[in-house]
Amino acid sequence: MLSQPTREEKHFPKDKILVTKTDLKGRITYANREFLDIVGLSEAQMIGQPHNLIRHPDMPKVVFYYLWEFLQKGVEINAYVKNLCANGAYYWVMANVTPSFDLKGSIIGYHSARRNPEAKALEKVKELYTKLLEAEKSGGLAQSRQLMQKLLEEKGMHYDEFILSL
Repeated sequence: MLSQPTREEKHFPKDKILVTKTDLKGRITYANREFLDIVGLSEAQMIGQPHNLIRHPDMPKVVFYYLWEFLQKGVEINAYVKNLCANGAYYWVMANVTPSFDLKGSIIGYHSARRNPEAKALEKVKELYTKLLEAEKSGGLAQSRQLMQKLLEEKGMHYDEFILSL
């Protein structure tokens, strides 16, 4: 459904928010027009698909490790994410992902609102993600997690604090 990654970067207007909702397994149940437009797929093509369909290969797995760790505990998380478009282009976002709850307090899905990332923060993120990917290539997710954990300990911060501090 998606093309191989290219070097083309896409942008969306700063005043727009890309929104999706997923079920507990990460399958898309809702996508707003702005999200569909940048990805380049129709609502019919997206609904029911796993959200990782748009995962760019330049994204370190450790970011998603933290994402799922937070969400499964019922805690929102922020993350910089490089996503893939249908035509192979990519786009960067600052994502805020929150669990959705039913009236009994059980998690029933997830809601993600994405904004344009700040340019200064994105430069730091790109450098960090390059290091995390190198660690992943040589030692898998465990080595990437170890590198991220070391950085967080040096900063005296939790993952989400660190991301918001960039």
